Amino acid sequence: MLATFTQVADAQSTHSIQKGETLSSIGDQYSIPAAAIKRSNNLSSEHLIAGETLTIPAVVSQNEKELLARLVHAEAKGESYAGKVAVATVVLNRVDSDLFPDSVNDVVYERSASGHYAFSPVLDGSISNTADSESTRAVEEALQFRGQGQNSLYFYNPETATSKWVSTREQTIVIGNHVFAK
Repeated sequence: MLATFTQVADAQSTHSIQKGETLSSIGDQYSIPAAAIKRSNNLSSEHLIAGETLTIPAVVSQNEKELLARLVHAEAKGESYAGKVAVATVVLNRVDSDLFPDSVNDVVYERSASGHYAFSPVLDGSISNTADSESTRAVEEALQFRGQGQNSLYFYNPETATSKWVSTREQTIVIGNHVFAK
């Protein structure tokens, strides 16, 4: 049944907590890190109450992993491995946020109200380039630690960014040439 769920899940789903379940066991059931479930539900502890409902973050399909790796490769080429993981994490944070679409595909190809793509590789076509193995590994690591970290929703290079708005966001971390913010 898990394989079927993974193949068809594009958006968040819900789970009714059964007696004896833990965040870890529920995470294993859906192939989602427990930390991601905890974050999606704004839980401050590991304590669960039978009968309550949890939101389960969207499962990331193999095709979406490949798309995300291509985005990471294009956006973070020349950056450190940590920078690549952070770029992938921003996309996953957006998928898990109520402010953005609910799938990697929809986040990557999202357009602003003015019609611009959120990520420049979509506009310039470099999103179609094959990802390198480091970018693929970075995506896998970001998925393993999904729900942890600084909750960054944005990243930009202050040397090349054309939007002044992004620099008004709360900075969370700087890695290489990228500033990450929420």
